[in-house]
Amino acid sequence: MPFSLHRGDALTVLATLPDDCVDSVVTDPPYNSGGRTAKERTSRSARQKYTSAGAGHDLPDFEGENMDQRSYSFWLTQIMTQAHRLTKTGGTALLFTDWRQLPVTTDALQAAGWLWRGVLAWHKPQARPQKGRFTQNCEFVVWGSKGAIDGDRHPVYLPGLYSASQPSGKNRQHITQKPVEVMRELVKICPERGTVLDFCAGSGSTGVAALLEGRDFIGVEKTKHYAAVAERRLAETVQRILTQDDFDLTA
Repeated sequence: MPFSLHRGDALTVLATLPDDCVDSVVTDPPYNSGGRTAKERTSRSARQKYTSAGAGHDLPDFEGENMDQRSYSFWLTQIMTQAHRLTKTGGTALLFTDWRQLPVTTDALQAAGWLWRGVLAWHKPQARPQKGRFTQNCEFVVWGSKGAIDGDRHPVYLPGLYSASQPSGKNRQHITQKPVEVMRELVKICPERGTVLDFCAGSGSTGVAALLEGRDFIGVEKTKHYAAVAERRLAETVQRILTQDDFDLTA
């Protein structure tokens, strides 16, 4: 089977996996961001932070979104240390973040033993304009490697800027869901027929992208509702690949 999805706490699950079992970590951890003050960031739910009132959907909240800055830094360092152990030498790690958490994310990556390689930008064309302010059009992907990258083993040229809107309407199945077309480009950092790990799998977009690009996938998701969504999407993707049906990239 080209994928496995574990239900449970990421730190607990990762501790059970063997050394050097993945080639790339591509993940979208809870940002623990949003809001103008520390109280707003730690007291509001994910749905309150990241969705607009009256948006017409009722997506369930997810856990892990109410850590303060020090707690988030400590948690992210811990989990990226486990991910470092699981990744083969020369492998890579990509973590989504926003502008508020960009500094702590780059610190945690390096504290966990990774070599920081740079920051990618995800441009969101439909970001909401704000009167008297700059529009927050971008989120970011911090990336690094476990030692040197063997360009001969994986000779790809990848862009550093990606532009696509977040899924909307019936295609939006998670509060912070990322576009599959962006994820398909990002998972190409993993060698062909390699294995991608996402320890915050959400609704499974990273896994769908990995499978479509010929990679295996290991996912971990704590929230029961989203784990079920991810499991369904991954199984549907495998079936459609096997039957060579057209696949809706926005689903």
